[in-house]
Amino acid sequence: MGLNRLEILKNMVAQNPNDSFSRYGLAMEYANSGSLEKAVEEYESLLASNPDYAAAYYHGGQAFEKLGRVDDARRMYQRGIEVTRRTGDAHTNSELQAALDILG
Repeated sequence: MGLNRLEILKNMVAQNPNDSFSRYGLAMEYANSGSLEKAVEEYESLLASNPDYAAAYYHGGQAFEKLGRVDDARRMYQRGIEVTRRTGDAHTNSELQAALDILG
């Protein structure tokens, strides 16, 4: 039997830990499979090496919310808003702001 998508992504990240696209894909795969703690770890690892990867703030915040970690989600969204303001990513900024507004 061949490798599944999760195993392929884990291998890609192992071969090149600083590849943002592979790490983001692994985080998303963990989130989609319900492994939210592992997803959060991967989003945080991604952002440690590439703090401008805007989508990771939104999806990382969503994972924190699903885990019931609302304060962590709020901080993730706020960090993303700061980054997207600096980088001029208005679309992701508006998504992050909307997510933060929903949290109150």
